[in-house]
Amino acid sequence: MKMWFSWLFDKVGKKGLLVCLLSLIANWSWAQKLELQVTDEHQESAIGATVYLNNTIVGVTDMDGFFRKDVEILEENVLKISAVGFSAYQAKFSAKALQGQLHIVLKDEDRTLGEVVVTAGRKVEDISTIPSSVTVLSRREIQAQSNITTDISSMLGFAVPGLGVSTNKATNAGQTLRGRSVLVLIDGIPQSTPLMNGARDIRTINPSVIERIEVIKGATSIYGNGSGGGIINYITKKNTDDIRLNGESSVGVSFNPTSAEGTAGYRLSQYLGGQSKKWSYSFAGSMEYYGLQRDGEGLPLGQTDGLSNSYQYNGFVKLAYAIDANSSISGFYNYFNSTQHAKYISQTGVYGETPTIGVKGNDPGEPAGTPFNHNAMINYSKRNLFGNTQFDASLYLNSFRSMNRYVASASAWYGPGQTKINSRKKGLRLNFNTPFSIGNMPTEITYGLDVLNDITNQDLVDGRVYIPNMNMVNLAPYAQLKMDILDDLILKGGLRYENATVTVKDFNTIAKGPDNEGSIFVNGGKIPYNATMFNAGLRYAKYEIFNPFISFSQGFAINELGRIVRRATENTLESLETDPIITNNYEVGFSSRIKQLNISAAYYVSTSELGANLVDVGGFLLPQREPERVYGYEVAADLRITEQLKIGGTYAFVEGKATFDDGSKAYLSGSRIAPPKATAYLYYNPLSNLSIQLFWVNVGSRERFEVQENGKYKNGEGPIHSYSLFNLSTSYHMSEKLSFGLGVENLFNKVYYNPVSQYTALDANYVRGNGMQLNINTRFHF
Repeated sequence: MKMWFSWLFDKVGKKGLLVCLLSLIANWSWAQKLELQVTDEHQESAIGATVYLNNTIVGVTDMDGFFRKDVEILEENVLKISAVGFSAYQAKFSAKALQGQLHIVLKDEDRTLGEVVVTAGRKVEDISTIPSSVTVLSRREIQAQSNITTDISSMLGFAVPGLGVSTNKATNAGQTLRGRSVLVLIDGIPQSTPLMNGARDIRTINPSVIERIEVIKGATSIYGNGSGGGIINYITKKNTDDIRLNGESSVGVSFNPTSAEGTAGYRLSQYLGGQSKKWSYSFAGSMEYYGLQRDGEGLPLGQTDGLSNSYQYNGFVKLAYAIDANSSISGFYNYFNSTQHAKYISQTGVYGETPTIGVKGNDPGEPAGTPFNHNAMINYSKRNLFGNTQFDASLYLNSFRSMNRYVASASAWYGPGQTKINSRKKGLRLNFNTPFSIGNMPTEITYGLDVLNDITNQDLVDGRVYIPNMNMVNLAPYAQLKMDILDDLILKGGLRYENATVTVKDFNTIAKGPDNEGSIFVNGGKIPYNATMFNAGLRYAKYEIFNPFISFSQGFAINELGRIVRRATENTLESLETDPIITNNYEVGFSSRIKQLNISAAYYVSTSELGANLVDVGGFLLPQREPERVYGYEVAADLRITEQLKIGGTYAFVEGKATFDDGSKAYLSGSRIAPPKATAYLYYNPLSNLSIQLFWVNVGSRERFEVQENGKYKNGEGPIHSYSLFNLSTSYHMSEKLSFGLGVENLFNKVYYNPVSQYTALDANYVRGNGMQLNINTRFHF
């Protein structure tokens, strides 16, 4: 050793040896915890920002903008923070300077971090990096719409291009997304009942407990069964204020100012949240009563699946505990109830001539609506499980009931009756996200396993079984890769394997006459479903002036199986056509920012070898299992004229056809394909504490079907005639704590018929839309 040192000294000299030693010391590294808080210029958390240390990705910020991890620290370090849409942050730090928590502020280039979503890829992502169409309603937008109405289906119908307008009823039948079924989630928990669609899944939670709504458009199987048209995910509130107690109290009243008798309604809600040491909590409760709904002429609306004289209750609790800097456990529970206690019954009109209206009377059945919807979930989250891997495990339960209206007689069964759909779901989600680099290309993979048990049936209140238990067990592993293959050229691709089995025990179809007349015994069995779903997409996010994307994605649905089972005409389950619907979605689009102008557009084609278009067969709606092709386009734009004035609008068009064995084609019915929809809005803030928002929606016409020889249209094929509506929302802040809101639905008291009232072509469903409704709200923050 001594000889080696002498040789080295002779070769490099004293000065050279000193340089070598200093270099070794400078590059010596040791483990140290790196703690960052990353925000934008408005002090909002920078969610999902990528953290680089010495040109190596070490992870991303969490949902609160924090990053904490043990990393290798050098004497001199280069720290870089990047997030799409924000100027990259880069600075040099000594090892000593990295001790303690750093606060990094990103310049947001006139963008807001509200563009971050979690639904599209089951992880935090910026919209501008996702190769598909996404619409997000922020808390501020939800509150503005709540001044007008608390009906979520109405809010979404106004705000989301490609989604059908509200039915103005307790159901969302016909409110499809891009002509196909939509999967509704609450914090990722499925609310939809695709095995037997009760069409009450959009109205399953009160908006007062929603932080934001994320809508992913186009077929996607990332959350499993039923998302042929896309996903609507309600993200519930969580407390982020570092104080022991905060809250909001809200009181509101509503009525029809032109024909007020019986129309008065009210709403009460209370929210409490806070943090104490490692705990954070949120509690909320609300109660709402809808008065009698009247049309533009003051006539009570027909009561078929109506909202008149409905009560709505919602209870919500969310708790979280920070185990340590890298792991936490949280849980939430939400209860929702919405039922109609009708004081009126329907007086049937004549389709195309006179409306079905409400007249005073008693409905002999149980209150229709959603008697209960229970959701509960426990989530465990750990950062840096191994390497830079983020791990999330979620265990959830959902119990849902949809109560249909009482009917004195029905063609499907003998005598009077009232049906209810029951769904019980239990699920487990294991999700991993691992960031790494391939050469100089930042890469990450999201992968995991979904396990779901869904038991759905439909029976009558008197105990008769209409649809027996359909017991589905689904195991679905998946993997999703995201890679920056060039600067700002983002590649996403992945697959999901669906392995589902539906078990139906032996049953008898419901009798159509006395003494069990018309009932058929059906041998039960197991129906296996296996399919591999693929997706791939590219997005180029370098330039704001032109941010294009192209994508292909597939969706999986065991859709309307209940309708097939309950109409069995064979004595064995194996003879029924129960194959799943595999949807292929092709899409191309772009977003563009030119100074104060934002524009986005997308064109899509959606195909499936098997369809589920409901057609009228002998008075029954049955799925039409023919190949389908749905196509359309969407355009959105907004312009900030001044700091106080902003305008914008959207336009959406969708069309679809089925192809038969002989090569002939037929348009899909109105229950699937919505008419063209245009919207516009104006936001005006004349004072710092006063905001005014005016909304306009135009529902276009759609006439695709011929009248039958009897002079009537088939169910679902009635012509839809155009109409326009205006809504107004205003908010005035008396102080930081006290604010008042005033909203007007149907500002000009328009007399109109919703699309569902027109395309069903049935006398009983020919019901007008709601007339002018005035809503006054008071909110107190503390």
